[in-house]
Amino acid sequence: MIQSELIKKQRLIFLALSALTIITIIIGMGMGFSSLSYDRLLPTILGKGSFKEEFVLFSIRLPRIIITLLAGMALSLSGAILQGITRNDLADPGIIGINSGAGVAITIFFLFVPVNSVSFAYLIPLIAFAGAFITACLIYGLSYRKGEGLKTKRLILIGVGFSMALSGLMIVLISSTERIKVQFIAKWLAGNIWGTDWPFILAIIPWLVVLIPFILYKANRLNILRLSEPVAVSVGISVNKERIQLLLAAVALAASAVSVTGGISFIGLMGPHISKSLVGPRNQLSIPISILVGGWLLLLADTIGRNLIEPQSIPAGTIVALIGAPYFVYLLIKK
Repeated sequence: MIQSELIKKQRLIFLALSALTIITIIIGMGMGFSSLSYDRLLPTILGKGSFKEEFVLFSIRLPRIIITLLAGMALSLSGAILQGITRNDLADPGIIGINSGAGVAITIFFLFVPVNSVSFAYLIPLIAFAGAFITACLIYGLSYRKGEGLKTKRLILIGVGFSMALSGLMIVLISSTERIKVQFIAKWLAGNIWGTDWPFILAIIPWLVVLIPFILYKANRLNILRLSEPVAVSVGISVNKERIQLLLAAVALAASAVSVTGGISFIGLMGPHISKSLVGPRNQLSIPISILVGGWLLLLADTIGRNLIEPQSIPAGTIVALIGAPYFVYLLIKK
């Protein structure tokens, strides 16, 4: 039974984070190379803006903001799942190689498979999922020992190795291809938000609509899995079955996000940690906060990155890494 004081605290934090996210969205809509006056935002949203104002807001600025927010939510939720099923606070889809697996699949697809621009937005999350799934299966299989279960420290080390090897493989794949394709993969590796059109939003939303309720439904089982395998077995939970289902959900969330944002790490590490520090470790309380924190963090990073140096921009993945890498080292030393 969750105490009413904790529930009240969670709701207040949820409202505060929602307000912070809305403020960041408003700031992001007005800032950029083609600035949009804040007193013209509401008229433009209501369809009373000039052609330039409506083009900047609806064709350039708003799709990027929405896709960044959704991707951050997906990455943070994926990290929360991975930390739960591995019982390791350092687990993150970028750090343990899942994002890199998706990246290799996207690279092969982009370089060697001809596809029209209409279907590309909807196919890319599926391709990313296939690559991330194969990678996750290999990492999980190499980390599992019969009779001993999943070795979480081994999983992190193997995952880091996979991440480095697969990133190297992407560089090898693009080394002899045409320049425009090299630029795309290079931006993906840097974590540059590239899927900034409305079709990409429609491609990622179904994954979140299906998987967020599923994870909230599984929140209590994720709590039990985080304790230990004997405890989970003693209360009648099929550990391997639950882990596989949750791992698939984490892979799908991470793949759908990085398919449009590029190789962004650390959001899945920081989001769950910040949420647990605010409301405690119970997933029923921390997961909704983690989703909001992840979305806001990536949105903030992208807003800073595209406005820090104009007209050029710094990839959101670089801004996140500048914050996330020291945070990862701090957690590594602490744990």
